[in-house]
Amino acid sequence: MNRPTRFYSNRQEKRVAKAVSGYKVVNSGATTFSKGDVTTDNWLIECKTTTSEKSSFSIKREWLEKNREEAFAMNKDHNALAFDYGDGRNWYVIDEKTFVTLQRLLEQEEQPGWQKPW
Repeated sequence: MNRPTRFYSNRQEKRVAKAVSGYKVVNSGATTFSKGDVTTDNWLIECKTTTSEKSSFSIKREWLEKNREEAFAMNKDHNALAFDYGDGRNWYVIDEKTFVTLQRLLEQEEQPGWQKPW
């Protein structure tokens, strides 16, 4: 059965919101003040999916730039693009500054005596 693209997008957005303990944005960011697809206190996430399983997926620069601008406008500290190949597994694209911060935090975690903050 052929389902509309919105069916697959909605399903992915719900999965991402649950994974990051966030909220699915009403109308997928089509309103004046709420942008992106999923939001948390500090993150704005744009979601992209396919309607069937694929072995490749093109990421457009305009998606990343728009997401960054919208995150700034919404006073979010971080932004990411979540995508899947149609298999239900999400991959996240983040900028270098965010990646380096994540890398350092994970390396700190590996140090003896370090206590997780959660």
